[in-house]
Amino acid sequence: MARIDFHFNVNDKYEYACRLTRKIWSASAAGEPVRNIVMVGNTADLKKLDAVLWSFSPSDFLPHCFIDDEAAVDTPIVMTEDFASPSLANIPHADVLIHLGMNMPKDVATLVERFPRIVELVTVNEAERLAGRERYKAYRDLGHELHNFDQSKPESKP
Repeated sequence: MARIDFHFNVNDKYEYACRLTRKIWSASAAGEPVRNIVMVGNTADLKKLDAVLWSFSPSDFLPHCFIDDEAAVDTPIVMTEDFASPSLANIPHADVLIHLGMNMPKDVATLVERFPRIVELVTVNEAERLAGRERYKAYRDLGHELHNFDQSKPESKP
C-alpha cells in the first residue's frame, strides 16, 4: 500500500514543491536518485513550476523535464499534466508522486500501485483546501493510511 502524505497550509506551492523535491532527491539511498513525478493541473502551473525549479536555489540543480521530452526516461524529476499519460509507462522508476493539482485522480488503484509514495500539496487558497479535503476523504475511504504535515507549524517545513 502506498504511503500518502498531505502537506497542507502551503503558502507557495511552487517553492514548496521545489524544496520538498530537493529534500527527497538528496536523501535518496546509495546515491541513486529517486524519481519524482510532479503532477500539475494545467499548463500554466507546469510552466511556473519549471521556471521555479530552474531558479529557486543558486547552489542546487534539480534535473527535470516534461514527460514528453526525449530525456524523460533518464531524468529524475519529470512533470506531466496527466495522471494517466501513456508516457508514464516509459519511466523506469516511479518512487514518489507530488501532486500540486486540485483534482482527484480517476484511477487511484493504479496510481497507488505505481507509486509507493504520494504527496498531496494543499495551499491556503480556500478552493484548493476544499479540493484537498475531498481528496483526503477519498483516500481515507479507500483504506489508505494518511500522514499529515501542517505547514503553518515551523517543525513541519522541509
